[in-house]
Amino acid sequence: MQLFDVYPLNNIEITKASGSNVWDANEQKYLDLYGGHAVISIGHTNPHYVSRLTNQLNKVGFYSNSVKIPLQVQLAEKLGQVSGKKDFQLFLVNSGAEANENALKLASFYNGRKKVIAFTGAFHGRTSLAVAVTDNPKIVAPVNQTENVIFLPFNNEVALEETFKSQGDEISAVIIEGIQGVGGIKEASKSFLQKIRSLCDEYNAVYIADSVQCGYGRTGLFYSHDYSGVEADVYTMAKGMGNGFPVAGISIAPKFKPWHGELGTTFGGNHLACAAALAVLEVMEKDNLMKNAEEIGNYLITELKKFEQVKEVRGRGLMIGIELPEELAHVKKELLFKHFIFTGEAKPNVIRLLPALNLTKAHADEFLAAFSELVK
Repeated sequence: MQLFDVYPLNNIEITKASGSNVWDANEQKYLDLYGGHAVISIGHTNPHYVSRLTNQLNKVGFYSNSVKIPLQVQLAEKLGQVSGKKDFQLFLVNSGAEANENALKLASFYNGRKKVIAFTGAFHGRTSLAVAVTDNPKIVAPVNQTENVIFLPFNNEVALEETFKSQGDEISAVIIEGIQGVGGIKEASKSFLQKIRSLCDEYNAVYIADSVQCGYGRTGLFYSHDYSGVEADVYTMAKGMGNGFPVAGISIAPKFKPWHGELGTTFGGNHLACAAALAVLEVMEKDNLMKNAEEIGNYLITELKKFEQVKEVRGRGLMIGIELPEELAHVKKELLFKHFIFTGEAKPNVIRLLPALNLTKAHADEFLAAFSELVK
């Protein structure tokens, strides 16, 4: 049997990792500023994280949601505390797509409606509903296509208001990333998120804050949407939540009243997943990583804006997009193969930085030196 060939691969095998560095099979050291799609939030093989998982695995690795799992309660309490949403409710799943899928389903159960507003440039996942609200027709299979999704221009308050005026009684939910990741590190404006909140209140629609990539402290705030000063009804999260262990969740406002069987999952919230997620929050809190993300992120953004060759620098905290002109399209590849620095990309020519939240200034300077050499 062969692997189903859907991933374009770099010819690199990672065999060891620590902090913000990884090593390949030839012992070449790399600086990791991508964290495997924003997943590594507290650094590779963090000692507390490894200990937490190892200790839990020696006790019990898995049992289903048919029994009490105290770790889930501990995780909900800690997440409420760190995120500032103490009165919210937590439902645990396995991936960002699954989180968004369940959030959309929950919204439809809540108000009995079908239509969802999503935005140009959006990426919400690859499962049935999640991919239907993703703005990439190439990955939407015919079976995923639906007339229930309305795509509107990102950050266009007029279009949003007009759509609610004409179809408000049919709209179940609005789903939006606080900062679009795959869409090129584009931030929703404060007034736009506030407008979503007010219209959802007026028409009894559900405001879903997709925080899968832009959440979990990456921007210096726990959820990037918090910048707007208003609360969403449901926050979805994954990526950095488990520092590499598959765990995700949705944080649900108190107005939603659950009933048995409404949502469900086999692996969501298992013992190991909760241990991983608790370890992440404990390290974030102890080491003040949201503050570090803000400070190192501000430093990188300030320095990157000094390069006249860069078209635009976007983002917040350690979620940064560097838009380059076409003649510098080679920079990302040369960062990896010439300077041994992992970064991400968004089409056509945006370099994405999504490093661990404990990135040091020395690591930031290492990147800036390499970047400077390549763009001159």
